[in-house]
Amino acid sequence: MGRIRKLLIPGVDKKLLVRDATKLMPDPSRRRFLAGGASLGALTLLTGCDVLDSSSAEELLRKVSKFNDAVQSLMFNPYALAPEYPESAITKPFPFNAYYELDDAPEVDGKDWKLEVRGLVENKKSWTLEELYKLPQVKQVTRHVCVEGWSAIGSWTGTPLRDFLKLIGADTRAKYCWFQCADKEGYNSPLDMQSALHPQTQMTFKFGNEILPRAYGYPMKIRVPTKLGFKSPKYVISMEVTNDYKGGYWEDQGYNSFSGS
Repeated sequence: MGRIRKLLIPGVDKKLLVRDATKLMPDPSRRRFLAGGASLGALTLLTGCDVLDSSSAEELLRKVSKFNDAVQSLMFNPYALAPEYPESAITKPFPFNAYYELDDAPEVDGKDWKLEVRGLVENKKSWTLEELYKLPQVKQVTRHVCVEGWSAIGSWTGTPLRDFLKLIGADTRAKYCWFQCADKEGYNSPLDMQSALHPQTQMTFKFGNEILPRAYGYPMKIRVPTKLGFKSPKYVISMEVTNDYKGGYWEDQGYNSFSGS
């Protein structure tokens, strides 16, 4: 930790510097930070480090984000369940949500698709959709909470991820399950192991009583009802059990990796 110093670059407006740096933060966090009187002093006091330019201000915000992740992880109760609802509470129509339009969503051929398994697992065989469909499945009616401030209730059916991890001989002492998806921009997302082992975290194959539609992630999504919606990746094509933090599509843009809802 460095000592706190004044801004050393002459002619730089401190307020503009901080506002520029907060562009890395997701919208809700950014609004709260700015509404709370964001200042250069706030950044340095939060981290105890120097702020010399926009790069160092951005680095401080990343450190704050990592601190938030650590706190949320310590507070996480692996036995606490997300609320479940009657089917009468399901949101109709359930909204499509992505950083692109539905017409641009991946079109995956389920006959050729295989789930690739990598990393710290005993059995690295790839799984066909037909093989996955034969695994025991459970239904949950849970709420999807979006970081943008809206929520919706849906019905999801699939195999608990912890059961699949046990089946493939995954090292559950590892830190992460890391998922890659079929999205054009290479969407990927890390999931901390304690959340991967949560009883409601699910490899989802159905929405309602039908095969998972393209809009909601066909052929498979990872449903994590204890986290914000962007932590439930869709169109999953591979899973890696690892101790390495590999980042993620939204995490690399400043969103907290833990992101419990």
